[in-house]
Amino acid sequence: MAVIPKVVLNTDLNEGFCFGCGKHNPIGMKLKFTKDGDAIRAEFKPDKFHQGWPGLLHGGIVMTLLDEAMSNVAYATGETTLTARMEVVWRQPVKVAETLVVSAWIIRHRKKVIETAGKVALKDGTVIAESTAKQFVAVNAAEDKVKEKRSHV
Repeated sequence: MAVIPKVVLNTDLNEGFCFGCGKHNPIGMKLKFTKDGDAIRAEFKPDKFHQGWPGLLHGGIVMTLLDEAMSNVAYATGETTLTARMEVVWRQPVKVAETLVVSAWIIRHRKKVIETAGKVALKDGTVIAESTAKQFVAVNAAEDKVKEKRSHV
């Protein structure tokens, strides 16, 4: 059986500098997640600064979208989490100017690990990438500040 470490995080969301969803990060993605049934979703329109090969979205940006969505859906359960493992399957490349929809949902919620899944698709539903992840449930060192801000999901 795997040993799950005790992780302590200061998750004071008042700073707003998260690369994925922080409002105050000048180079961040500024993702705004909304509930969609048992899932969450956000839209993102990459530009030329997000490319790998000329004209194509960098795979690391796709992974960041998935990681952010799966972390946020786990966070929406009331737990503070940190990605422990993530697997991505790419279905096709995507051009940088395409608006993307990222969504995520819970597969299994255990005491110390939350298993999540997610996908990135075009607005027409064409799947770009799919992912699963395991999130460590962490001790939140900023619990009193974070409870007020859980509404961001």
